Amino acid sequence: MSGRRKRVLVVVFAVLAIVFGSAIWVGFRALAVHDELQAAADVLPGLKQDISSNRPADAALKVDQLRSHTVSAREAASDPLWTLASTLPWIGPNLGAAAEITRSADDVATFAVDPLVKVFASLDWNTVVPSAQGADLEPLRAAAPSVAIAAHTVSASAERLSGVESAFLLPPVADALDRTRNQLADADQTLGVAASASSLIPGMLGVESPRNYLLMIQNNAEARASGGIPGALAVVNFTKGKLSLGSQSSAGDVGTMNPVLPVDAEQQQIYSGRLGKYMQDVNLTPDFPTAASTAQAMWERKTGQHVDGVISIDPVVLSYILQATGPVKISGAGMMVAANAGLPTELSGSNVVQTMLSDVYAKIEQPKLQDAYFAGVAQEVFDTLSKGKGDGQGLITGLMKGVEEGRVLVWSGNTSEESIITRYPLSGAITGPSISSNEFGVYFNDGTGAKMDYYVKRSVQLVKECASDGYSEVLVRVTSTNTAPKNAGTVLPEYVTAGGAYGVPAGSIQTNIVAYGPVQANVESVSVDGQKTAFAPYLHANRPVGVIAQRLAPGETKTAEFTFGKIVQHTEPNLAVTPTVQPVKDVIRPTEIASCAQGH
Repeated sequence: MSGRRKRVLVVVFAVLAIVFGSAIWVGFRALAVHDELQAAADVLPGLKQDISSNRPADAALKVDQLRSHTVSAREAASDPLWTLASTLPWIGPNLGAAAEITRSADDVATFAVDPLVKVFASLDWNTVVPSAQGADLEPLRAAAPSVAIAAHTVSASAERLSGVESAFLLPPVADALDRTRNQLADADQTLGVAASASSLIPGMLGVESPRNYLLMIQNNAEARASGGIPGALAVVNFTKGKLSLGSQSSAGDVGTMNPVLPVDAEQQQIYSGRLGKYMQDVNLTPDFPTAASTAQAMWERKTGQHVDGVISIDPVVLSYILQATGPVKISGAGMMVAANAGLPTELSGSNVVQTMLSDVYAKIEQPKLQDAYFAGVAQEVFDTLSKGKGDGQGLITGLMKGVEEGRVLVWSGNTSEESIITRYPLSGAITGPSISSNEFGVYFNDGTGAKMDYYVKRSVQLVKECASDGYSEVLVRVTSTNTAPKNAGTVLPEYVTAGGAYGVPAGSIQTNIVAYGPVQANVESVSVDGQKTAFAPYLHANRPVGVIAQRLAPGETKTAEFTFGKIVQHTEPNLAVTPTVQPVKDVIRPTEIASCAQGH
């Protein structure tokens, strides 16, 4: 063998040795990356438990553990041989994707989790809720920059990983990438809310100057699209985090607007001029910014008092509040009314809903006395809140549950604040950044003129039909049952049944069902119990709207189905409904997928 050939073989063997050695080295590094990321994942459950159990010192130690693992994983995936191997075909994209995952994990641990846990250690939930001394909102305001940085870090990491092509990755790498993307998406949403809240709440709770808000307690016993008729009203004041309840009134006391307040043409066509005429009807529309701004104008015209915004809750939210604060005892005029009518003089999380939505009307016929009782309840609940009674974290948890269920709605007359609020479901908007591209909505408006909605049980379900011509089709199924007793027309008070005053037999329930589809779609047909029925088609903010009136005798059940077609969106549909007496989780049923014939 010639010397030249020997030299060539030596070089070849040397190259092979380097390649195999590099492959082995990259393999070892891959195992290290896997082990470190798994170890980091194993820390997370304990970290979450420490945070939920209010153990900031333990949480800080776990963050140190988390960061040690993410740093090691990132270093392993930043090795020069790893980087070089990432340029190779087939294996390269897998190594590149793994490197991006480790980079995102370390960025989130370092620039999001670590500062957030330090902020968490500085917050005392019992001091950021109202108290006799006022909430201490300075720690929350000081935390705002850290929360904003964390939100930006997670958002940037999520965006970076969304650009990684996963179609040709090995299954373990693709699965890890999908899991990381989903986790970052959830964290991105949560931190976005936290960042907005930490920047908004101090100002809205009067840290810089006093704020007045009109409080509407929506009564779900008489349905309106956003919940219920806004019967009880009050002015809530926040000054440096200190809560006080001002003047109290009712929708009836506000009276009739003359001249009627202007409403945009689309909504007036669907919901009539009553939106701008009566406080009881401002929320016939499901668009809370419209309802709230109209209520603000009505209140100012009636009382001469300007309010900075509108807050809406319902008796179910009051039950969540009382679960955190403990029971309240009614005093003053409210106690006199309760004693004379045989109503509870002590309300708790377990009895406030039935008392306020049913028993009051069953035992008190005079609206003025009903209002006195409601005023007494509101006074005691907010007096308890203003004194800081109960568990602060429990109160926040209860209010967040109300937000998730659409029972807590907020509108600010400050345009910069409202522009942030409209990013979230808390705004109650039917259009804008809080609404998904494939959004459906089902809303209920009472047509009985009474308090019979306490007896209605409903379920709403989306059914995804077979796509055709590139468009998707969704059926919205609404099942309603009147659970009132057969003799409801005679055993229930006329104030509850309306006594047939609006053409609805006493004991029966009439409801206007309003169904919204996604932007640019069509509402094509409506059926009731399988039979096609006439409906009123409209358009609101470029969303198709179908409306029918439905009457239920005691014990009767009907199912209405709205068919929406020409849907250009192919993302998973989302469903919003009017919050009623029922738990929202019992109303919204899982989406059903219709079976499709071969070739569709």
